[in-house]
Amino acid sequence: MAGAAASLAGCATTPVGLTAAPADRWPLLETLLAARAGASGLTVRVRSRGCAAKADFVFRVDRAAGHAVVAFARRRLEICKGAESAADLVFSYDELGLTRADRIVIANPVIPSA
Repeated sequence: MAGAAASLAGCATTPVGLTAAPADRWPLLETLLAARAGASGLTVRVRSRGCAAKADFVFRVDRAAGHAVVAFARRRLEICKGAESAADLVFSYDELGLTRADRIVIANPVIPSA
């Protein structure tokens, strides 16, 4: 898939695949600094000024063409005044309604790491 940020080989502790959708597909979603599939869930890295919390985000999961398409959006703007950094937010597969065997596509744009 063009614009794929990551693709993981399937094994017992990670999903079958994790990719990013093309950045122009959903331009209004939160831009992620990274997305990683782990043994028990997805970790997304977002920009933060020190007070970003998981409760500030909502997600949606749609199933299409054999994939689980996951989108993350901010529910509240971050209003703290700290220096810009990043926050890692962990969403369990159970919480997302997914399994480790699902092929997962992240709908958000993901900034490729340098």
